[in-house]
Formats: sequence, C-alpha cells, structure tokens
Amino acid sequence: MKTAAELQLLAAAVVVGLVQLIWATVAARAHQKDMKWAAGSRDEPMGLGGMAGRLDRAFRNFMETFPFFAAAVVTAYLAGKLGPLTLWGSAIYVAARALYVPSYAAGITGLRTLIWFVSFAGICMIVAAIFLA
Repeated sequence: MKTAAELQLLAAAVVVGLVQLIWATVAARAHQKDMKWAAGSRDEPMGLGGMAGRLDRAFRNFMETFPFFAAAVVTAYLAGKLGPLTLWGSAIYVAARALYVPSYAAGITGLRTLIWFVSFAGICMIVAAIFLA
C-alpha cells in the first residue's frame, strides 16, 4: 500500500521540526555557556540573544503552526479530500518552513515574513480543499 504524499510531507515537516529543535538547543547551550544551569532545574530563566534567540523564536513559531498543518493534513486524508490542492499546500508548507529557519537565523526580516506567509498559504490551501472538494 502506497503512503499518500501528503502524509510523507507531514513526516518531512516532523523532520524539519526536529532539526530546528536540535539547532536551537545547540545554539542556546553555546550562547549560555553554563552546563550546570542547563542540567539543573532551570528555576531562573537565562535569556538568549543573537542567533540563539532567533533560532529559539523560530522553533517556537514552528510549534505554533505545525499543529494546524498536521490537523489539516490528517483531516483531508481521513475525509478523502486529498488532491492537487492538498499536495501543493503540503509541499509549500514544508518547503517554506525549511527556508524560514535559516532566514530567521540570519536575521533577514522581510524575507522571513514573506516565507511565513507562504507557509501559512500552504495550510490554507489544505483547509480549502477540505471544504471545497
């Protein structure tokens, strides 16, 4: 049985998220330079600045959009609404989210915002397919 491309793209989005998590964590530890704090209870927050802070914010942004993407893909799949709109929407979301992180890390604000809107449009395409198809 062949797996739907949209479900494969959902798995690819999980990989994008995991890479972001690792990248943000490594950058945070390098920025904070305090492994005792990192290994402890972290009762007192330690701020992040520069690229480490941007990577942390980019990961948090991923965590805000990914549940909507995942829910839309699974809903479209279960409702039997997969088609060109869901395939393109899924591909657009994953590609845009993969581009969002390096643009945010580099501090390219205008491009980063455009990429975010493109990823959001991908989710909207999937949702539209659920209601229109």
